[in-house]
Amino acid sequence: MVYEPLDDIRVKISPRSGRFIDQFRSFIRYQNKSWATEKTYVHWVLRYIRFHNLKHPKELQAADIELFLTHLAVKNCVAPATQAVALNAIVYLYKQFLKIELDDLKFTYSKRRRRVPVVFTDQEAWAIINHLNGSYRLMATVMYGAGLRTSECLSLRIKDIDFGMQQIIVREGKGLKDRSTVLPTSLLAPLREQIERVKLLHAQDVLDGYGSVYLPNALERKYPSAAKSVEWQYLFPSSRIGKDPRSGIERRHHAHQRSIQKAVKASLRKEAIYKHANCHTFRHSFATRLLEKGNDIRTIQQLLGHSSVETTEIYTHVVKRGGLGVISPID
Repeated sequence: MVYEPLDDIRVKISPRSGRFIDQFRSFIRYQNKSWATEKTYVHWVLRYIRFHNLKHPKELQAADIELFLTHLAVKNCVAPATQAVALNAIVYLYKQFLKIELDDLKFTYSKRRRRVPVVFTDQEAWAIINHLNGSYRLMATVMYGAGLRTSECLSLRIKDIDFGMQQIIVREGKGLKDRSTVLPTSLLAPLREQIERVKLLHAQDVLDGYGSVYLPNALERKYPSAAKSVEWQYLFPSSRIGKDPRSGIERRHHAHQRSIQKAVKASLRKEAIYKHANCHTFRHSFATRLLEKGNDIRTIQQLLGHSSVETTEIYTHVVKRGGLGVISPID
C-alpha cells in the first residue's frame, strides 16, 4: 500500500511524555489553538532553543531572547512579519506556558518592506487554468473564482458547497474563523460533476473496507457515523489512501498541497509566465479583479477573511500600479 501523507492532522502525543516540546504541544492543544499555530510556535521555540545550544528556556533571560530576535533581523534578514511571529511564539512560551513574566524587550527590528502582491491578469489566470487537467483545473478555478487559500480549497467538504444560496462556506480558515464567499455561477455544473465523482469514489472505498474520513475536534466520537457519510467527504480527495498519524487508521484524505502547487508551476512554465507566482496568486488576482470592478473594500475584506481592512488595502496598490491612469510619454 502506498500512503499519501496526512500532514495537516496533528501528530499523536503520549500523555505521559516527559519531553519539554511534547508538554508544550499539549498545552497549546489545551488552549484549543489551531494546528497551524501549533506547528508555527513549536518551530520557533525549537529554533530559539537550538540557537542557545539546547539550553532549557527557564535557564535563559530576557537578554537571550533579545539576542535571538536581533540575530533574526541582522544575520538572517527576516521580514518584519516573520520576526513578529517568532516574538509571539517566544512570548507565548514564557508568559502562557512557563508562567514567567517578561519585561519590555529591546532588540533590533527587521526593516519593514511593504511588497506589492504578484497578480495575474485575467488572461494569464485563464491560460494557466486551461493548461491544467482534471481536478487540478477545478481547484485552480475555485481558488481564482472564490478567493480561497490553497489549504482552504483542499479542505472543502461536500457539505461546504451551498448550491441553494450559491456560496462556499470556508470552515476554520486562517485564525480558526468560518466565513462564506461567492460560488461562481460558471462553477455550479463542474462542482456538481465533481461531487458525483467523489460519491462514486467513496462508494468504492466503502466496498474496499475504507471510506472513513478524518473529522476534526472530536466530532468522530460525537457523531460516529458521520465519518462515512457522503457530505463529510472531501471535495478534492487524494488519489491514494493514507494513514492517520494519530489513530493509524487507513483513510482517504484530501489532495496534497504539493500536487496542485507542482501542477500550477508546470503550467506557468508552459505559458512562459515569468512572474514569481504560485497557487496563492489566484487569491491575489481574485481580490484585484473585484477592486477593478469597483467593489467595496469592506466586502472584499469579508470575502477574503482578513481580520483587518489594512491587509486588504494592499491590493489598491496593485490596481494603481502602472500609472494611476497616466500615459507614458513614450506612448
